Amino acid sequence: MTWVVAATVGVSSLMAAGPPSRADAARAAVHPVNTPQAMKIWLDRVPRTSAYPPDFEATLKGQGAAYVIEMSTAPDCLPCGDLWTKLGALKTRYGWAIRTISAQEAMIRSGRLGLPWIGHPVAWVRPLADPNRIIPVAIGTDHTVNISRNLYLAAKIQTGVRVAVGVRAMSKFTGIVGAAAPSPSTHRRKG
Repeated sequence: MTWVVAATVGVSSLMAAGPPSRADAARAAVHPVNTPQAMKIWLDRVPRTSAYPPDFEATLKGQGAAYVIEMSTAPDCLPCGDLWTKLGALKTRYGWAIRTISAQEAMIRSGRLGLPWIGHPVAWVRPLADPNRIIPVAIGTDHTVNISRNLYLAAKIQTGVRVAVGVRAMSKFTGIVGAAAPSPSTHRRKG
């Protein structure tokens, strides 16, 4: 009987608190890291894609020349370097072009798509000939298998797969981003 009362009180307290806010949810999904160990700990929690469609390799190799991967970066951003290395391996394997974009362009794109800005790196895919048809494929670094799956789905979306279907199938974004650099203090010492 006592445990029923305790459970009821606990549930009542949770219900009174209400559902988490969008800000709470966003904070829970962002994992700023500044050490290789912290990045590894977060990456170890991320599931890896293990099932691929039959046309996976052919699509990535065949579509690579038509698209460019654009990613944001920042100085001393450990996840940026990690994602860049993984994209470089995918470039070698599948022939996709890669380039960096400015932080300002990255923030504008995120806003245009209704994505909260959480930090670097963020990667998008777009056709070489159309700078406005962008699809996000990574927010934060990720496993190579998940990034390649998202590249495949971005190519499919760009060539006619319904957006809702493609986005639902994408590997979820990790939110493993670079820790923000400490800002210089603006407080003056009273003397």
